[in-house]
Amino acid sequence: MSQRPLPDRRTVLRGSLAASAALTLPAAGLGAAPALALSGRPRAGWGVQTGDVTTDSGLVWVRSDRPARMIVETSATESFRNPRRWHGPLLGADTDFTGTTRLRGLPPGEQIHYRVLLADPDDPRRTGEPVTGTFRTASVRRRDGVRFVWSGDLAGQGWGINPDLGGYRIYDAMAALDPDFFLCSGDNVYADGPIGETVTLPDGRIWRNVTTEEKSKVAETLAEFRGNFRYNLLDENLRAFNARVPSIIQWDDHEVTNNWYPGEILADGRYTEKNVDVLAARARQAFSEYFPISTLRRPDGRVYRVQRHGPLLDVFVLDMRTYRNANSPGGQSTDPQGILGREQLEWLKKELSRSRAVWKVIASDMPLGLVVPDTGDGRPNIEAVAQGDPGAPLGRELQIAELLRFVKHRRITGTVWVTADVHYTSAQHYQPSRAAFTDFEPFWEFVSGPLNAGAFPANALDGTFGPERVFVKAPTRANVSPAEGYQFFGEVDIDGDTAELTVRLREQDGTVLFTKVLQPGLVGQ
Repeated sequence: MSQRPLPDRRTVLRGSLAASAALTLPAAGLGAAPALALSGRPRAGWGVQTGDVTTDSGLVWVRSDRPARMIVETSATESFRNPRRWHGPLLGADTDFTGTTRLRGLPPGEQIHYRVLLADPDDPRRTGEPVTGTFRTASVRRRDGVRFVWSGDLAGQGWGINPDLGGYRIYDAMAALDPDFFLCSGDNVYADGPIGETVTLPDGRIWRNVTTEEKSKVAETLAEFRGNFRYNLLDENLRAFNARVPSIIQWDDHEVTNNWYPGEILADGRYTEKNVDVLAARARQAFSEYFPISTLRRPDGRVYRVQRHGPLLDVFVLDMRTYRNANSPGGQSTDPQGILGREQLEWLKKELSRSRAVWKVIASDMPLGLVVPDTGDGRPNIEAVAQGDPGAPLGRELQIAELLRFVKHRRITGTVWVTADVHYTSAQHYQPSRAAFTDFEPFWEFVSGPLNAGAFPANALDGTFGPERVFVKAPTRANVSPAEGYQFFGEVDIDGDTAELTVRLREQDGTVLFTKVLQPGLVGQ
């Protein structure tokens, strides 16, 4: 175990952060079009969040209810004596009144307290009530250790915020572990999944949802995509979590629509806009407005990136959605574009080879050896990597084989894969002696999720890379509601003394289901 003790649960859930995050939200209608004629001062009712935190920097996010200047103050203590002030952007309708401010020159390995003020652009002296948060910068000292949690899949299959169950309670369990950050493996929203007022459960009980206008249909317009990201911020548990745990965010398909790929023309009758590229552009804009992500403001606006978290950990955030080829049966013997695209694959190989971190966590938005079908158009297409043929690599498997071969021959140590997507939790060990393709070293892949979505039975394994399912917990029927359990997250804890990496797969209340300890300095495990 790392040297940092776990906090008392009561300490986590009480105190100034929980109080600030529980500010009364504006009415749902105000989320779509802030009323500029409102009296009073600018207000940040949607909470605060931080992202892509490093040893000396971090991004702070906020949303205003009207035009305002974003101001951030930081301090080493909650008293905010002698605060350092950062002047952020002017928040307006062009970004749905959201904004992000980058904090630079922060001390490494320290707790940073911050507060966000929103100032009237015509009178800077008129500021709204500050909203506070905190985060830890990454440490440059190996002995401090690292702990993070990961999961994905929020508000899917029509299971939204249920006030009878206390909303998204899983965030309380994740916060109780006092993680350095949260890695969301994609499907942060279900833009293609309307949420109705009630759902009748198999046992006759009634599931009730918080509802909004934007969640009453599939998202097509920019306003509707923005409304999908706002929806989750109606949950008090998530806002409290955002105020104390920074995030590393990636995306997958449901930020746009189910199983999408570039160039796709939809046959789904729910959509009037059939061009997926148009929908994806609108979704990407809303995604960039509602999450603090360091690379989205670059000219190429890309999601993939590496987040360095001190000497123990680098996190390689992949984008298996933007650059993929069309979904197909996956039987082709050449596939230069694959699921990553050539540029992203070369970037990943370069960054892995130059990494000096003990552990290199590859955050994949889709699993490698689990067969994830895409039969939406009636054809036996493949949505992820594995295509069900246990023989030599074909289709998108060719890119993964190239990457695994590269890791072996470059003697790159400490690679671990984590993902979500399939709505259950499992651990797979990949071993050349069981595989059709053998030119790689053994490695582990850990799956966890959903956060609050329908749970599904376990997917079939593809033998190309020799996976063995060491642990799995999944329901036996499709779309099991969160009221029946099967909601999961994972924890990664790197010990500061031994550099051992411990993975724990946990249920929504924090109960540990499976534990695996990995040793540092090895090419394969």
